[in-house]
Parts: sequence; structure tokens; C-alpha cells
Amino acid sequence: MKPDITIYTDGACKGNPGDGGWGALLISGANEKSIFGGEKNTTNNRMELLAVIKALEIVKQASEIKIYTDSTYVQKGITEWIHAWKLNQWKNSSKKIIKNIDLWQRLDELASAHSIEWLWVKGHAGHDGNEKADQLANQGVDSLFKESW
Repeated sequence: MKPDITIYTDGACKGNPGDGGWGALLISGANEKSIFGGEKNTTNNRMELLAVIKALEIVKQASEIKIYTDSTYVQKGITEWIHAWKLNQWKNSSKKIIKNIDLWQRLDELASAHSIEWLWVKGHAGHDGNEKADQLANQGVDSLFKESW
């Protein structure tokens, strides 16, 4: 496995549901890549998931990755809850299909190619990487308004 990559992700939503954006900062050595995008009529949780998915789609080689997210939904979902969901055919404890199943299944597929440490970081607490990801997610929301002009 190589190279070592650090990824910071964030999602944003103006209204929940509403217009949303996702952003990610990927760092490998001295190299940095910033990505962002937006979707109309979405939720914050979908944007948080999509930020991680879009970042992992860029990483083509099996890698050791640290992913920082301020979303407990993403961090706990991928490290704790997903095991039970998969055993129960992607159903929750109420026997209902989990929300955002399409994104969870895609994230599970992408994550399986790497060795990933999933780290939660408090949002809006001055953590540089998280602050940059937050800015990128908001750029994603803003990009929706530019497209509509």
C-alpha cells in the first residue's frame, strides 16, 4: 500500500433538504487537490457522504488514507453501523432500507480498496483542513447559483 494520503471532507446544505454542496481537500506529500460540487434538493448527510465518495474516486492506487470528517453520520456509519446494515441486507434496526443506501454502497465499495483511518474532527473549530473543506463545500452550493444564471 502506498502512498499516504490525507483527506478532509465536508458537506453543506442551505435548508435540509435544500441546495447542497460537498468539498474535499486531498493531500499527498507536497501535493494538494481541492474538489467541490453541488446538488439541488438534497440533504446535508448526502453531501457529507458524497464529499468522501468524490475524494476516494480520485485515488486510483490502493493507499493508506486518513479521512477527517466533522460528520458523525459518516464516521460512525462507515466504522460501526455498516457492519450490521450489510448483515441485514442494508436494513436498519426497524427493518427499513437505510437512508442513502446508494451512497453507502458506493462508499463501501470504494473504501474496500484502501486502508483507511476514519477520524472525526469538530467542525468550525479552527482545524485548517476541515475549514478548507467547509469552504469548498460552500463553493459547491454557490456553484448551483452560478449555473442558474
